Amino acid sequence: MNTRSKEIKAETSAPGTVERTMEMLRLLATAGRYGLALTQISETARLPHSTAHRLLRRLIAERMVMQRESNKRYVLGPLAFELGLAATQIYDLREPCRPILMGLAEEIGDTVYLTVRSGNESVCEDRYEGPSTIRVITLEVGSRRPLGLGAGGLAILAAMPEDEREYTIAYVTLRHGDNKALQEGPLRKAIETCRRQGHSLIRSKVTLGTTAVGVAVLDTLDNPVAAVSVAAVDSRMSGPRIELLARQLHATVARIRDSLHSFPGRN
Repeated sequence: MNTRSKEIKAETSAPGTVERTMEMLRLLATAGRYGLALTQISETARLPHSTAHRLLRRLIAERMVMQRESNKRYVLGPLAFELGLAATQIYDLREPCRPILMGLAEEIGDTVYLTVRSGNESVCEDRYEGPSTIRVITLEVGSRRPLGLGAGGLAILAAMPEDEREYTIAYVTLRHGDNKALQEGPLRKAIETCRRQGHSLIRSKVTLGTTAVGVAVLDTLDNPVAAVSVAAVDSRMSGPRIELLARQLHATVARIRDSLHSFPGRN
């Protein structure tokens, strides 16, 4: 285990109450409307069954989590929704991006995703479906993934400054190394390819039969804050079309960057 991995392990080996609570909320955000059973939460968050249950009871009391009577699964509660609405006034990229990405989806015919960075994860902030008769839905709005998994998250990770990227690689491989795509060797190879090509390319790694291409959106300091990606069935993603989509994504990202600089809510 390298030095960076040891540091990450030390930081995450004994999380406090806040860290444990946030981990559970992230899990529930990933599960979306389907929710999770107590056993799933306990195992995935690496918490004793009793500790997970106690924290969930506290979150339910604060309206951050609710438990469905029908199947006893846990989902995000009404306060999480209310806080999300308040946060959109500060962090929402959808309004300035929407007309640009809707136009792209209409032009190319396939599904376009807006993914934003959230710490060591990526979050699907919005989705725009093109007019193709064969539509691919690989991400639900609001779903979360570790950075490096999926075209958007991989594009963001590859565009990060080296020190920050190395830290994130160590964190992700330690926490999610059971996923082959997030093991250190394959992940570093994917990052290297993305940086060389200027875009990420995912073929049947996350969703079988689906190919996705992504390009990062950079802020004024050239740090990645989001990514735009396109997903379609493999039969629609030939080599020449992937190259065309990559050029269209770069042009789209440039328009988004210009739009964000002039958008009143971002100043």
